[in-house]
Amino acid sequence: MKALVFQGPGQTAWQDVPDPGIKDAADAIVRVDAVTICGTDLHIIKGDVPEVTPGRILGHEAVGTVVETGGDVRTVRPGDRVLISCICACGRCRFCREGHYGQCRGGGGWVLGHTIDGTQAEYVRVPFADLSVHPLPSTVDSYDAVLLADIFPTSYEVGVLNGNVRPGDTVVVVGAGPIGLAAIATAGLYSPGRTIAVDLAESRLAAARSLGADATVNAAEEPQQLVDDLTDGLGADVVIEAVGVPEAFEMCTRMVRPGGRVANIGVHGKPATLHLEDLWIKDITITTGLVDTYSTPMLLRMMAAGRLPSSSLITHRFELGQMEEAYDVFSRAGDTGALKVALGGPQHDAITVAAPQP
Repeated sequence: MKALVFQGPGQTAWQDVPDPGIKDAADAIVRVDAVTICGTDLHIIKGDVPEVTPGRILGHEAVGTVVETGGDVRTVRPGDRVLISCICACGRCRFCREGHYGQCRGGGGWVLGHTIDGTQAEYVRVPFADLSVHPLPSTVDSYDAVLLADIFPTSYEVGVLNGNVRPGDTVVVVGAGPIGLAAIATAGLYSPGRTIAVDLAESRLAAARSLGADATVNAAEEPQQLVDDLTDGLGADVVIEAVGVPEAFEMCTRMVRPGGRVANIGVHGKPATLHLEDLWIKDITITTGLVDTYSTPMLLRMMAAGRLPSSSLITHRFELGQMEEAYDVFSRAGDTGALKVALGGPQHDAITVAAPQP
């Protein structure tokens, strides 16, 4: 099959690789029908995630069709259309039993495109399939559903819930890429008083307004001053960091009010300065986190009911074989206006499926 293979910092290739096979009775093999690129993938290619070694197939978000299952898989079968979660869960360890699947110690967590081969390929092996894939209703489009693999649960859980967004709050989202935009959309579920988006790209600020931001400001134009003006100098109740660079994190800590919350979502490859000389007296809560995806079933129900914006976040579509072109467009979002890019192969009228393995 073809897959996008990481070959070291700054280097990838769309190349021939061996087809995946069942390695454990809890595995499923899924034909990839729709896949997307995450900002985390860009961090990996830059060398910010050293656990990803050369030879790894990238990607952790996809929708596809099950073609083979191990003997222990009970919830899906060959022929089922499924959402592949960015997080796999063994279901047995302490963290999985508490719903903290992102911290799984039984072989799960964020493994796809990280410590095992991922989804930016024609086929993918998904471990712990009963807890790591979600059957999709026929009413949900594959290109909409792929947004539930990562960006919506990540923004909702690590941003909105960790930030404890409440009715009437002033919420600032720093970074209006796909994650930040999904944070704006899901923060709206809690009726904040106002939501302010900060970014460098006007196209992304326009998208933020379309998804519910009440005010937008270019990151180069003193966003802290706008926040102060709108809050009578108090600062924001919740600031969500969705960039992953030190400057963005430090900006967030300057914009939050005493007693407020900073929820970090961004993937950081460099240290950020924590200005405790200013923050120690302000009762600030700072949270970090990897998504657990416990909210995915609820978000999927909301999408099926038309309660989540979805297709508006996908700005570019490509054939699966155009993976390198898609990466180029996505990595130059400031020039191309890309939000989320989606890739898919030609649709099949029939597929070949294998019987469950004993």
